[in-house]
Amino acid sequence: MNESKLRELLAQVSEGKLPPDQALERLRTLPFAEAGQVLADTHRVIRQGFPEAVYAEGKTLTQTTDALTALVGAHGCALATRVNSETAALLLQRFPTGSYDGVSRLYRIGQLSGSFACPPVAVVSAGTSDQPVAEEAAQTLEFAGARVTRISDVGVAGLHRVLARLDDLRAASMVIVVAGMDGALPSVLGGLVAAPVIAVPTSVGYGASLHGIAALLTMLNSCASGLTVVNIDNGFGAAVAALRLLHTRLVRSGT
Repeated sequence: MNESKLRELLAQVSEGKLPPDQALERLRTLPFAEAGQVLADTHRVIRQGFPEAVYAEGKTLTQTTDALTALVGAHGCALATRVNSETAALLLQRFPTGSYDGVSRLYRIGQLSGSFACPPVAVVSAGTSDQPVAEEAAQTLEFAGARVTRISDVGVAGLHRVLARLDDLRAASMVIVVAGMDGALPSVLGGLVAAPVIAVPTSVGYGASLHGIAALLTMLNSCASGLTVVNIDNGFGAAVAALRLLHTRLVRSGT
């Protein structure tokens, strides 16, 4: 159940179209739904504005399927992250209306209703090796109804490449920057644009990159004030952070 469905339910009770006992019965499953070994948090979309997503890595096919079934039942849509190709093939049999993207490793069933009446979010990747994490962020945003401008392969080793896209970057409502290696790109963009910048370190790089720790530390120590940093390879988390900021901004503006 989402906020609009909850309002509709309350309106039906208020107008006498639905007996309170029937409404109460519908609300019994609001906080969470038990599905096999999984307790799906069906109330999260009302609290946070974005439904629970299924982190598929490490889960059995049954656990992933049970969670998706519960979430689709509650919201009419669902999102699973870190889905491998073998699991995706089996999920397509169980949820034939779903779709799988092998780059982002996202499995999507439908999408959230509504959209954001604001400029697009720019999702910027330093190199093509960062593309899986960037696409996880971009497609999570699109699942939620946000528009995305993709800017790829503009790492600081060729600074002219990102400078050529300044108009697009400055037109964005916010900027998600995905980078491995030295992780310098978010700091550069943080000094060039007024929009909030969310930095995502990736595990891309040679030995001394320490599987993304070097990029993470660079971003945490950025001299660009106000830079927000999420965990290594966490494109999904960056997207949800951006959605929260967008939601707050639109609520405050009355849009």
